[in-house]
Amino acid sequence: MARSPAKPAASAAVTARVASADSPPTAARADDTPPSSRRRGAMDSKTRAALIDATAQLMFDEGHAAVTARRVAAKVGVNPGLVHYYFHSMDELFLAVFRQGAEANLRRQARALSSRQPLRSLWKVNTDPRGVKLFMEFIVLSHQDETIRAEIAAYAERFREAEKKTIDRILKRQGIDTTTIPPGAASILIDSLARLIAIERALGVTNGHDDMITLVDDYLGRFDTPDRDTRA
Repeated sequence: MARSPAKPAASAAVTARVASADSPPTAARADDTPPSSRRRGAMDSKTRAALIDATAQLMFDEGHAAVTARRVAAKVGVNPGLVHYYFHSMDELFLAVFRQGAEANLRRQARALSSRQPLRSLWKVNTDPRGVKLFMEFIVLSHQDETIRAEIAAYAERFREAEKKTIDRILKRQGIDTTTIPPGAASILIDSLARLIAIERALGVTNGHDDMITLVDDYLGRFDTPDRDTRA
């Protein structure tokens, strides 16, 4: 009885390469431990940081729907399996991107609030086009992911509380009754106007912006220490 012809070595090699591209690194699947229980890659890994940065850039350039493990890996120049090695799911990767951005924004806010012109500097932080665009992407994601929604709420509360304390201090320094201008209301007003302008700019809408920015700059200037121009 004639033997069946052996499978060509080249075909086997191609199959192996495809399987490798779709699977996590060997070290990440060396046993039968469920994926959710495996130890993830080191938190301080340069590769992990690069994957987070690449994801953020893809979200900014094309939106969260364009983000896949393959595209993120290609942007970093690594095997797609490494994405799943460091992050159990794409939702976990998105969460890491949000946390990194939120912590960076809190640091920018802290620098702004401790500057000579805290309110004008805060306005600049809130009109940052990159930050606003990414924030809107996460708002969309939050409708599908309860964890991201909770993270957004938690960071927003921290951001708002820091603003309120600074605004309260500024108003009291000026001898202004905080029941007349509640710090919480002032914080919401500054944040919402700044983000609205950033969103409209991203859409190509600029009608009325110069007038609003001049009005806001003049009003905030009544409370800030005179210094260099910090308009958006």
